Amino acid sequence: MAEARGAASLASDDTAAAPHTLAQAETASSKSSSALDKETEAEKETSQDDERDEDKRRAQEIRDQELEQQAVDEGHDADIPSSIGYVLDERGEAKRRKSIADRSRPTTAKGASKETATAVADADVEKGLAGDAKPDGDASGQDEEQEHDPNVVWWDGPDDPQNPFNWPTWHKALNCTLISALTFVTPLASSIFAPGVPALMAEFHSDSNELAAFVVSVYVLGFAFGPLLIAPLSEIYGRNIVYHVCNVCFIAFVVGCALAPSLNTLIAFRFLSGVFGSCPLTNGGGSIADMVSQEHRGAAMASFAVGPLLGPIIGPVAGGFLASAKGWRWVFWLLVILSGFLSVVFFFSMRETYAPLLLERKARRLRKETGNPLLRSKLDAGLTSADYFQRGIFRPLKMLAFSPIVLIFALYMAVVYGYLYLMFTSVTEVFQSTYGFGTNTVGLVYLGLGVGSMAGMVFFSAMSDRYTRRMAAKEGQGMKPEYRLQMLPLAAVLLPIGFFIYGWTAEYHKHWIAPILGMVVIGFANLVIFMSLQLYLVDAFTIYAASALAANTVVRSIAGAVLPLAGLQMYAKLGLGWGNSLLGFIALALVPAPFFINKYGEYLRKRFEIKDL
Repeated sequence: MAEARGAASLASDDTAAAPHTLAQAETASSKSSSALDKETEAEKETSQDDERDEDKRRAQEIRDQELEQQAVDEGHDADIPSSIGYVLDERGEAKRRKSIADRSRPTTAKGASKETATAVADADVEKGLAGDAKPDGDASGQDEEQEHDPNVVWWDGPDDPQNPFNWPTWHKALNCTLISALTFVTPLASSIFAPGVPALMAEFHSDSNELAAFVVSVYVLGFAFGPLLIAPLSEIYGRNIVYHVCNVCFIAFVVGCALAPSLNTLIAFRFLSGVFGSCPLTNGGGSIADMVSQEHRGAAMASFAVGPLLGPIIGPVAGGFLASAKGWRWVFWLLVILSGFLSVVFFFSMRETYAPLLLERKARRLRKETGNPLLRSKLDAGLTSADYFQRGIFRPLKMLAFSPIVLIFALYMAVVYGYLYLMFTSVTEVFQSTYGFGTNTVGLVYLGLGVGSMAGMVFFSAMSDRYTRRMAAKEGQGMKPEYRLQMLPLAAVLLPIGFFIYGWTAEYHKHWIAPILGMVVIGFANLVIFMSLQLYLVDAFTIYAASALAANTVVRSIAGAVLPLAGLQMYAKLGLGWGNSLLGFIALALVPAPFFINKYGEYLRKRFEIKDL
C-alpha cells in the first residue's frame, strides 16, 4: 500500500515537474534561437561590412586607374608637376580639410563649436574633389553630391569658351607655336656661344681650359635648379605670369652677358640666364596638355620637342659665323633680339591655360559678386604655397634617395648628357687645331650630332610603339614600362662605338668627315637613350612621372655642367684617341644596365615602391 502511495507520489511529482521541465526546454530553445538570430545578424553585418570594404577597395582601384590616366592625359611626359592628380596622404588630407574649414568659418556663428566647423569641413571634403580634373569614381553618390553642390565652381557646360580645350584651333596653334619658339631659343643659348669662347678667353687674358669649358656649361647648371623653383610657382600663380617674369629676367641676364666686364661676371650671368631660361622647358609641355586633348596632342608635342633637339645643335653653326663676323658679344645680342621679340608677342598673344587658376579666378569673382564665401573651385586641392614648394622640391630628391630605378637611370642619363656637353666644349678646339677650321666654319661640324639626333628621333618614333605592342601581345601581360627599353641595348652599344670612331680618326688626322661620322653615331645613340629613359619613367611612375623626370633633370644637368670641365685637360694628357676611348670604355661598362633593368626592373619598381610622396 505504501509502495502504491509512493509510486503515485512519484507519478504526481513527475506530472507536476513536467510543465516546469517543458518550460525550461522552451526557454532554452528560445535562448538558443535568439542566439542563432543574433549570430545570423552578426554574420549579416560582417558580410555587409565586407561588401562595403570590397566596394571601397574597388572604388579606390577605379580612382587610382582614373588618376593614372589623368596623369597621362595631363601631360606628365613634360617635366611638370601639377595639383591635378595629387594623391594626398593622411597629413596632406588633414591640411586640406583645415584649409577648407578656414574658408568656411566666416559663415559659422561666432559661438559655433569646433565640432561644427569640423563637420562643415568634412561635408565640403565629401562633396568636393581631391584635386582631380574629373569625378574620381569614389563610390555611391559622391559625384551626384558634387554635381549638385551649389558652392562648387566648374565650367559652364562642355562648350564653355573659357575652357582652354574649347578655344579656337587657331588660338591653340598660336600658343603652341609661341611655346615651341621659346623652347627653341633658350636651348639655343646653351651652345651658340661655344665657337666664340677662344676669342672671349683671349679678350679676358685667360688661358684656363677649365674656365673656357665652364663658361659654356654653367648655363646648363642653371637648368638643374630652375625647374625646382619654376614648377611650384606655376602651380601657385599660373603659367603665364611665370613665363612673362622668366622671359624678362632671361633677357636682362643675357644683356648682362653681352656687357660683362669680366669673366667672373659673365659666368654669373650665364648661370642666372640658364635658371630663367629653363622656364619654357619646364612649363611648355604642361601648357600644351592644358589646351590640347590627348588624341590631338602628338603633333603639338612633336613641335615642342624640336626646340630642345635642334637648338643646341644649330647654336654653334649660327654662333660660329656671327662670332667670326661681329665678335663674341654679338652672339648674346642676337639672343636678346630673338627672345625680346618673342617675349613681346608672348605678352600680347598668350592666354593663361592652367585650369586650376582659371577656375579659382572664376570662383573669386563669383564670391565677390554673390557675397558667398563658400564658393570654391572644383579643382581646389586645398594646398598651401608651402605644400607646393615642399612637394615640388623634395619629392624628386626623395625618389633619388629611395628608388633604385630612378637613381640608376639618372646616373646613366648624367653620363650621356655630360658627354654631349663635353663635346660642345671640345669639338671647336679639336677641329680648329687638328683640321684648321675657322671660327665661322667650325660650327658646321655640330651638324653631325644634329643629323644623328634626327635619325634617332625618326627611328625611335617609328619603332617604339611597335615594339611595345609586340611585346605586350607576346607575353599577354599588358603594357609594361620595361617594354620601352627594347631599343636601349642597341643605343648603349652604339654610344662607345661612336666615341671610338670619333677619337681615333681625329687622333690619326683622317679626313674630317670620319670624326663627323663618329659624331653622327653618338647623336643617334644619345637620342635613343634619352627618349627610352624618358618614356620608361613616364610609364613606370604615371602620377609621379613629373617628379621622376625632375630628379633625372637635376642629376643630368649637374653632370652636363661639371663633366666638360675635365674635357680639354683629359684630351691634353691622353690625346684624342685614348681620351675618347676612356669615354667609350665607361659607356661600354654601362651596357649591362639596360639588360639588368629589362630583367629586374619590374621587381625593383614593386620592391622599392615609394610611399607618402
